[in-house]
Amino acid sequence: MNKTQIAIVGYGGMGEWHCNLIKRIEELELAGIYDISEERVELAKEKGIHVYETLEELLADTSVELVTVAIPNQLHKEMCIRLMAAGKHVVCEKPVALNHQELQEMIDASKEYNVLFTVHQNRRWDEDYLIMRDIYDKCTLGKVFRIESKVHGSRGIPGDWRNQKECGGGMILDWGVHLLDQIMQMIPKKLISIYAVLSYVTNESCDDGFTVTLTFEDELVVVVEVGTSNFINMPRWYMLGENGSAMIENWELDGKIVMVSDWEKRDAVPVVTAAGLTKTMAPRTDETIQEYPLPRHASDVRDFYRNMVKAIAGEEEQLIRHDELMRVMKLMEAIFESGEKNIVIKDFEDR
Repeated sequence: MNKTQIAIVGYGGMGEWHCNLIKRIEELELAGIYDISEERVELAKEKGIHVYETLEELLADTSVELVTVAIPNQLHKEMCIRLMAAGKHVVCEKPVALNHQELQEMIDASKEYNVLFTVHQNRRWDEDYLIMRDIYDKCTLGKVFRIESKVHGSRGIPGDWRNQKECGGGMILDWGVHLLDQIMQMIPKKLISIYAVLSYVTNESCDDGFTVTLTFEDELVVVVEVGTSNFINMPRWYMLGENGSAMIENWELDGKIVMVSDWEKRDAVPVVTAAGLTKTMAPRTDETIQEYPLPRHASDVRDFYRNMVKAIAGEEEQLIRHDELMRVMKLMEAIFESGEKNIVIKDFEDR
């Protein structure tokens, strides 16, 4: 097999992750890495990885067809365009750019230099997402009217460039780009309105969390939330439909589906509270509902790179398209605008 030669620019946490992944992909061979950190360069050498001493050396290596860029966000545009100008196909880490104008420049460069350009939206392969998408696509719960997608931590923003606004830090660009990409892939409906609240609990420079309410046509409401100051776990996913509910509690995929089994029996034993009782909010009796396990989805994140190899050979279209990248980038910009101005955005699809 003639393996596609790939290089990595940036040997930090994600760059090292890419190197380890590439070793498990038969279609790829790691040609080397380039990094400006002496410490990271020495680590790569200790692991037997070839190190390009200069960026110019990498650019001049005609054996390298594909380069993955895993450097701080504000440096993505310049580096990607320089690589494309050298005839390299490029995979960029997310978020691809700081705004949609930068992204457009990168897309234009890929067309000008006739090379492929895409973004590593790897969480399209997350099993929790694929499970919920399957439930939604198959109308398992009947008509879905609410979806909640939440990721919470309790350690604030990492204390590097990720907490600096000028570097593209903050949770909207860091985690929001993943969760929003998943939702926009899952729901093929028109987005009617956007309302966001941003938080600055641990950091004044950039957002350390956000809650955005997305209202789609057919009255479907989606809440996407990220927080970094939450010390009690919340469900990763929650989906409500006319005939039942589905929940995924955590990354280990604990969860369940609960469906109505008997619509005729609506009576319930009232719940007694300290200030009175309620029958309206009393739970359904066991004989009127049925619990089911979550469906399972095998996925392999290596398929991202396998697709790129085939796309380079002209055998497949790239999975993560430019129009998808642009829609998510403009959505993140609308979320910033809504949160900063405390307004509802209603003209998103016309932007």
